[in-house]
Amino acid sequence: MSVWRSRAGAAAAGVRVVTTYGASETSGGCVYDGLPLDGVRIRLDQERILLGGCTLARGYRGVDADESFVVDEEGTRWWRTADAGRWRDGRLEVLGRVDDAVLSGGATVLPAAVEAALLTLPEVADAVVTGVPDPQWGQRVVAALVLAPGAAPPSLERVRRHVSTAVGPYAAPRQLLVLDAVPLLGVGKPDRAAVARRAVAG
Repeated sequence: MSVWRSRAGAAAAGVRVVTTYGASETSGGCVYDGLPLDGVRIRLDQERILLGGCTLARGYRGVDADESFVVDEEGTRWWRTADAGRWRDGRLEVLGRVDDAVLSGGATVLPAAVEAALLTLPEVADAVVTGVPDPQWGQRVVAALVLAPGAAPPSLERVRRHVSTAVGPYAAPRQLLVLDAVPLLGVGKPDRAAVARRAVAG
């Protein structure tokens, strides 16, 4: 079950959910509900999230220098995360991994944003989005859906219209798959490569 769906279910049950964001490099969670802890700094560089401040690690053990840790012109140290984000009402909204981005028709599509939109469709119980090579678009956006019990698959036209409204026309999937379950990696994250292989195989 997706994080988005779990949060929605908790909220419906009256449970207050606090989202945390951070990593080992920041001594764990350092941003709560989009707001940094005291002493933590956030910066965006073309949507990539940079974190700085008192919780930041000095670097990686045994590594003299790493391009993930940078120092700006003011002498402030930052860690360049692998995540994309944006500011919404003064709070950081994490959009997903930069590594997962799909470049389609010259536009950058972040799968997490498309997945969140798909999960608002009543027919969809879970979803994973990825990209596959396409001769016209460079990559085409593929949406793999797990249907809600008893639901019929939505049409590609309906899915495209829904995602276009929620995210933007550039992010609308061009291919749909229906799966019994989202394939997972050993750490419990969706296996986008497995979905891509299935999409190419048809």
